[in-house]
Amino acid sequence: MRDFLLYYGIFAVYYVIAINSLYFIIMMFSFKNIIGILKSSVYSRFQALSGSKHVPPISILVPAYNEELTIIENVRSLLSLNYPRYEVIVVNDGSKDETLQVLIREFELEASTYTPVQPLLQTSEIRGIYHNPAFPNLYLIDKENGGKADSLNAGINVSHYPLIASIDADSLLEKDALIRIAKVYMENPDETVAIGGDIRIANGCKIEDGVVRNIRLPDKFLPMMQSVEYLKAFLGGRIGWAAINGLIIVSGAFGVFRKDYVIKVGGYREGYPGEDMNIIIKLHKYMLENKLPYRVAFCPDAVCWTQAPDTFKILGSQRRRWGRGNLKNMIEYGKHMVLRPKYKLFGMLTLPFNILFETLNPYFRITGLLALIGYTLLDMTNSQVLLLYGLLNVIYGVLLGVGALLLEEIAFRRYPRIRDIVKMLFYTILMFFGYRQLGVIWRFLGHIEYLRKNNSWGTMTRKSWQAEGSKNISSLEARG
Repeated sequence: MRDFLLYYGIFAVYYVIAINSLYFIIMMFSFKNIIGILKSSVYSRFQALSGSKHVPPISILVPAYNEELTIIENVRSLLSLNYPRYEVIVVNDGSKDETLQVLIREFELEASTYTPVQPLLQTSEIRGIYHNPAFPNLYLIDKENGGKADSLNAGINVSHYPLIASIDADSLLEKDALIRIAKVYMENPDETVAIGGDIRIANGCKIEDGVVRNIRLPDKFLPMMQSVEYLKAFLGGRIGWAAINGLIIVSGAFGVFRKDYVIKVGGYREGYPGEDMNIIIKLHKYMLENKLPYRVAFCPDAVCWTQAPDTFKILGSQRRRWGRGNLKNMIEYGKHMVLRPKYKLFGMLTLPFNILFETLNPYFRITGLLALIGYTLLDMTNSQVLLLYGLLNVIYGVLLGVGALLLEEIAFRRYPRIRDIVKMLFYTILMFFGYRQLGVIWRFLGHIEYLRKNNSWGTMTRKSWQAEGSKNISSLEARG
């Protein structure tokens, strides 16, 4: 028994070395590409594009369920973007609060019978479409509750333009975010099927009229942890994966897609807690099966600010949902695509990496740690093996976190104060003393929920951007 625990523990040590070494390789791709991204951002004429007739028009889709506290700021933010031609389509997904009413009141919207609904994708029943000629590029769809994917599909049916952007209702786009991401699309419009934007945590920032006026780090513990976590994931990971066309997810908070290909793959799929990952996997699968040249890109200087959960209850609900979504996608698509040359790099690297080092991560880490604890209890003279496991986790994690901070400093510098950099560095280290382990447990619990066939969205909390109040919003049955 003691030998078994030791050998399994050593396997866990090698697993940690392998996963973090691969993360380092991906981060190296990020460093390799960040200079080019920086030059493109500084020297490009993207600002001139904001008045160009050659920029493709975009339909911005905003699914909204019980978003009365944030939706007005969100829509104001979207209506003030520097972009020549676009429309904002808010989809009220059968909200039980005042989301529909506050939008109608704020923008003096009236029921419209002139807005056609194309039968491109099947959705829940649309109860009405609202419009006000004073806001010609704003539409409000009121529909029966059907979930986020259903809302996006309904928005596609009403949209008028060839590109669609999905935006969460608790998120705010920077004024130039859309033009920056469109520039990436215009570099290769024939092959670009999706582009992800960078997601940052808005907690702590000063927001006025839907615009982030003063960028500050969060004051609270959990949003601060998520700030450094997002930095590492988006700058350290997604730039690198996009460089080799292996991106497996474009965040549901902000992404741009070619509408024709989204329709060809059947649109967003209902009943998927990870609908943002699902649509990207379907796009990869379709393009590869039809032998079409394509790319899924990432635009790190197109920034979307979003509210982060600030309680363990809400954050745990979100992370369990992410765990369920990841497992469901891997089970459904992994068995058809993994290690099949037909699916090229996506099937030979991206999916195996995700299964081994993301989906199965909780099992190897938890059982490896338990094996080493058990072995140490049986033989205290070899406790250094347990110590080695812990040190490898911390040192690798801190180095990856510091790498992401370095990328931020090289290219973007959205946090100019020295004390902000020090604070982020402190939390990067602190993350490995409890928070990271909690994330592993939440992911494992998400897998259990999947096995119990729990497809609910979970409970979310919204706060007004002025942070004057908060309100619990139960969406358990709504996103089922």
